[in-house]
Amino acid sequence: MTEKLLLERLARPDVYPLDVVLDTDAYNEIDDQYALAYLIGNKDKLDLKAICAAPFSNFKAGDPGLGMELSYDEILNVLDLLGENGYGDRVFHGSRSYLPSEKKPVRSAAAERIVELALKRSVTDPPLYVVAIGAATDVASAILMEPSIIDRIVVVWLGGHAHHWPVNDEFNMKQDVAAARILFDSCVPVVQLPCMGVVSAFTTTGPELRYWLKGKNRFCDYMVDFTEAEAGRYAQGRYWSRAIWDVTAVGWLVSDEFQKDCLVHSPVCQYDNRYSFDQTRHFIRYVYWINRDALIKDLFEKISC
Repeated sequence: MTEKLLLERLARPDVYPLDVVLDTDAYNEIDDQYALAYLIGNKDKLDLKAICAAPFSNFKAGDPGLGMELSYDEILNVLDLLGENGYGDRVFHGSRSYLPSEKKPVRSAAAERIVELALKRSVTDPPLYVVAIGAATDVASAILMEPSIIDRIVVVWLGGHAHHWPVNDEFNMKQDVAAARILFDSCVPVVQLPCMGVVSAFTTTGPELRYWLKGKNRFCDYMVDFTEAEAGRYAQGRYWSRAIWDVTAVGWLVSDEFQKDCLVHSPVCQYDNRYSFDQTRHFIRYVYWINRDALIKDLFEKISC
């Protein structure tokens, strides 16, 4: 990819609608559900071409394959709660494991669909925006399977911590460091939304959720109860606020009102949970500030109608 094309791809989109793929570990937390609903709530701007179930592993899923299957089921659950079952044929199973190396993809229906959608357009067409809000395994696999797609896609990835953060042990990053390295090393256009130090400011609380969302519709009731239950599990009676991280990745596509960003040289993701920096590397777009109140207002209005 030429630097000219890279910088063009990294510019904020200003012609809508955009073709979008969402790659999500939807069962991992409570924020992916908000992000999916928000994306669908912006149909005038975002044309959702595919929803890919991403792998994850934690106390909810003992291995990434199970995490992916649970995420697939949760995507279908969210679509049902939204009354959007027409998207059912756009939901794809993702990777059952993380990348075994930086040279070998994990083939899946999700990675194949990303490649297929990307190759339907030429380099001179508007790009396919791949919003990745989990481990980057599916997206990195698609790039390894068909490297030419880097000229045809833009990856909006919520992953890693802020570049000034002392330890880069963010969940999406550390689940599959090899995949993260492919994103930052391949020259694919990347918009990074870092977690701690940036998106960590995008929080909500139980009283706020109940005031704005309770009783609005089935999805809102589900999410108010689900969010409070998840927060209660870890807060254990203490005061709490909860980051709903993944919404910000969709928000970047919706309006320039919701974040501030800049061009920076692509960091090097190391396997010891740190970044290295080299000012000769290619550019990415880096979000460094979230307009919390403006984005939360738009989110609540779009999902509660």
